[in-house]
Order: sequence, then structure tokens, then C-alpha cells
Amino acid sequence: MTTGYQIKEQTGLHYLTFQVVDWIDIFTRQVYRDIAIDSLLYCTQNKGLQIFGFVIMSNHIHIIANSTTGKLSDTVRDFKKFTSRKIIKEIIDNPQESRKEWMLSRFSYNANQHSRNEKYQFWTHENHAIYLFSPDFTQEKLEYMHNNPVRAAIVQYPEDYLYSSARNYAEMDSVLEVVKLDRVLKTY
Repeated sequence: MTTGYQIKEQTGLHYLTFQVVDWIDIFTRQVYRDIAIDSLLYCTQNKGLQIFGFVIMSNHIHIIANSTTGKLSDTVRDFKKFTSRKIIKEIIDNPQESRKEWMLSRFSYNANQHSRNEKYQFWTHENHAIYLFSPDFTQEKLEYMHNNPVRAAIVQYPEDYLYSSARNYAEMDSVLEVVKLDRVLKTY
């Protein structure tokens, strides 16, 4: 089922949201956040993904990105496929994961709802891709994304959140390098 948020401009700049099924708070653990970061890094180095902004929240990821190869949909598909398999393997292999049985049962239940799934479904099928058609709209989405941890009461200032490109724009060390947009962003 399509939601209307498809990537039609394969080289265009998009605001993308990757949501974990059932809004499961998987990224509360560093090991899972780091799998996502490593995979995004791989996509930038090997698949032509350019990331201009990102934030990893507890149950979803936002990125602003485009593709230099004209294959943004393929890169997103590969990112989601790889991270889902790697994270599920980490859950299964980690004896310290206290939520293991519950999470695997939810991932299994969601997989059974769609014929194209195998044993587990980690991500929703949608990417909520929004084409960024102007600098003002891009700025709005970047600020919205960077303020996600503030709205969630995790940090007081966007640049204090380690898993966000707000740190890049504030000239601080970051877990993932991004291509910074020309416009100056507000920091608080």
C-alpha cells in the first residue's frame, strides 16, 4: 500500500523518516544507534548517499539526503534491509537484551502482516519521503529535525544531542559527518 510519500526525484533532496514498527524504542540502546550510524556512513562512502542532516530518536530516524548516483530509493532499501538484519541479529545474540522476547514477537507479528516479509519486520515499509523544493522548506525541515530531542525533553539544546547533525552545524564533534547546507542554522 502506497502512502503518497514516494521518492520520485531520485537525485533530489529529500526529508526521509524511517520508523520502527509499532514505534518500538529500539534506539534507546547505543549498540543499535551505532549500527544505524555505521550503515549511514557506509552508504555515504559506497552508495552515493549525501547526508545534509540527521537525527536518531528512540524509535525513528530522520535524514535529509540525496543521491549522487540517482538511486536514492535503492540506497534507502539497502540501508533498511541491512540495518534490520544486523539489529535483529544483535538482539538475538545479546544475552543482556532484556526486551528480546517481546521485541522479536512484535517484529514477527508485523512480518506476518505482509506477504513480502520473511521472519521479522523491523522497519515500516514507508519512508515518508518529502521532496525539499526550496531552501526555506529545507531549513524548516532541518530545524524541525534538530529540535526533535528538545521537544522530547532529552536535551535542552539541539546541539547537545550526540546522535544529531545539530552538532555538525554547531561546529562540534559528531558521530557522522554531513554535507552542511549553506544557510546558517539557529542554535540555542
